[in-house]
Order: sequence, then structure tokens, then C-alpha cells
Amino acid sequence: MNEQNKHMDFINRFSKKGKKIDNLDRIKRLLDAVGNPQKKLKFIHIAGTNGKGSMAQMFSEILIDAGYKTGLFTSPYLIEYNDRIKINGKNISDSELEDISCKIKPVITALENYEDFSQFEITQTVAFTYFLRHNCDVVVLETGVGGLLDSTNVIENPLVSVIGSIALDHTEILGDTIAKIAYQKAGIIKPHCPCVLSAGNDISAVRVVRERAMEKESQLVIPNLSLCRAEKWDIFGCKFNYKGENFELSMGGLHQINNALTVIEAAKLAAEVLPLTINNIKAGLQKAKLFARVEVISNNPLTILDGAHNPDGTKALSKVMEGIERSPKIAMIGMIKGKDSADAIKQLIPVIDEFICVDGYYNLEIPKGELAKIIEKSGGKASCSQLSPEETLERLKRQNPNGLNLVCGSLFLASRIKAYQLEKD
Repeated sequence: MNEQNKHMDFINRFSKKGKKIDNLDRIKRLLDAVGNPQKKLKFIHIAGTNGKGSMAQMFSEILIDAGYKTGLFTSPYLIEYNDRIKINGKNISDSELEDISCKIKPVITALENYEDFSQFEITQTVAFTYFLRHNCDVVVLETGVGGLLDSTNVIENPLVSVIGSIALDHTEILGDTIAKIAYQKAGIIKPHCPCVLSAGNDISAVRVVRERAMEKESQLVIPNLSLCRAEKWDIFGCKFNYKGENFELSMGGLHQINNALTVIEAAKLAAEVLPLTINNIKAGLQKAKLFARVEVISNNPLTILDGAHNPDGTKALSKVMEGIERSPKIAMIGMIKGKDSADAIKQLIPVIDEFICVDGYYNLEIPKGELAKIIEKSGGKASCSQLSPEETLERLKRQNPNGLNLVCGSLFLASRIKAYQLEKD
């Protein structure tokens, strides 16, 4: 059995969600058993419906540019399990993942009802142990789902809490209104720790976050959009001016400017404890790139990979599609059950000429026939591919060499295509 199989064998003993919780006692018990590594680390804590992965990447690059040893914890994994846990942009190695797993396994299995833990909680424990082992100066920590009851919320005094866009997603867990979801996201705000909320959120979300910040006596900053001037944006990046400073992004789409404004304000607050300069912020923003966020995986024919899977995300993606003067625009699409698939698809229908539905890439996907019906019912044109996602993509590129080819609908589908692309290259 190879190294990765060994540690995955231990992690896979736990369920994806674990036993249902209504407080953070379980993760506290788990981390207490391994020595509470989180109490010896500094954190930037990031929540949000969309954009938190992009913001985490931006923050990581800024801190690395400033010379700090920077841990990064994200989810879900994209190509391999190890890419959820990084230091200075480099994945944890199989050997170290195995070593930490072996050390914490007997401690965890000695706990009463240890089977109740989730894979996410175990992974988080591995990550915190790894970051402390390597004496990270700071950890950029992305929530899993929500915030208030997310296991990452066990941390006590983040340098800054960051909340991105708040929209309907995971409604079965977080609630069925923007205000209810905002309440969960705002749960990461800690007493006397500053917080930044992305501009442009619904007024009900702003109200909830502001109330939480006041209750916790936390300084709340919301970027001032009137002080931002977008100068250029396309699928290859953006240029903008904010408060008299020029910035450049390598991630495409106008929505990334909003993410960047949030990070700029949060970085300024973090700089009060971890000194960094405006040049560090500029360099980090320019370096930051993220898988499956308007990612161009081929220029000829033009092929874009995007993991947007909820209405807010596909709305941002549709705006990017509007700005591309190529025709026809054909999307290979797959979606996961439990998402607001119809509402997400409605955002794309005006900008996509044809959808090709696929499945066979994840066990919780919507069957392609069912997905095609959802698209057609929403006014789009759809067909089902009888080929694998990889074969479908290759056929699409051959049949549409001069138009735009898009892979979208799910990060799981995007991950599979990205892995295929890397293997092929």
C-alpha cells in the first residue's frame, strides 16, 4: 500500500459530514486531545458563499511576498487530497501527511465516540498540527460550510475575519434566506477582532453582519466601491484603481475586483500585527491564481474551466461570458444534487448557445438526462453526451474550434477535467 493510501485509509474511516452538531464542543475535544495546536498559531479567517477560495489565495500570496511562512487550509481538495493543506504554496507531502496521521490516530481513536468525527474535522486537525510543526507565522483559514458552527470557528483570536459575498447556498444546512445565511457567516466574528465584509451584499446581510460586529465590539470595514475604478477586465485578468493606488489581478472576471477590494482592506488590518506594505499587497494580488475560476485551459480552441455551482457564482460567470466575442458558446455541464441547479442554470442560459450534459464524475451528481430537462425547462438548449467527460471535452474542442468552450457546473467536474489536462500535458 503506498503512502497516500495509508493515510487516506485512516481519514476515510470517518464520514464526510460526521454526526450532526449544534455547538463546537466536538472539534474542541478533538483538538484538545492533540495539544490544541491552533492556540499557538495566528489566523486570517475567511467565510462567504462565493469568492472565499479566491480571497484565500490572494491573501496567501500577499503574506508570502511579505516574507511570512504562510499556511493555507482550503476545501474541497481540487486535484489531490494534499492540496487542501499548503505552506508557502506547496502541498503537504505524502510522507508528512502519513507521519502526522500515524501520530494522531491512536490519540483520536482513544476518544469516546470518535466515530462521530467528520473527515473535515480530522483533516483540519492534521493541518493545524502540520502548520505548528513548521512554525508558520500565519495561517489563511477558509471555512468549510457556513461559519458559526463550522469546525474552523474553533479558533479564538483571528488577526482579521473576512466575509465575502453572501448568497443562497447549502440552504438545507444554513437556512433559506440571505439573513439566516448571513447569521451563520457572521459567526466567525470574534470579540475585539476586526472584520471586513465584501461590498455589494444584500442589505439584509449587511444588517446581520453589522449587528454581530457591534455585539462583539469588532471593527467592521466594508470597501467603498465609489473609490474604485475598474480600468480593464477580461478572462485573463483585471486592472483597477482603488483609493489612488493601481492594482492588477491575474484572475479573470469583474467579480474578482470585488474580492480583491475585500482582501486589500483586510490586509491593511492584518498589517497592524504582521507588518506588510502596499507593494506586498500589489505583488500578491498579481501573483494569485486559482484553479477553475475562469481558468483558461486552452487558447486554441478557447476553452474555459469554471467551478461556479450556485446562482451567485453562475451570475458572475455569465458576466464574463458576455464579454467574450466568440460564437457559438457551448458549455459542457454537470451539477451536484442539492444545489439550486435551476436558478444557477437560468443565469447562464442567456449567454450559452448550447449545453452538453455529462455525468459519471461524482456519486452525488444530477443524472445527465435529468439535468438536460432542467435546462430545457428553463429555456435553454441541451443534449446528453454518451461519452465520458474527458471524451466529451475532446469532441467539443474538435467540433467548435472557433467558438468558446466552457466546462462548468461543479468543482468536482472541474477537478476531474483539470486532472485529465495535467496528465495529458
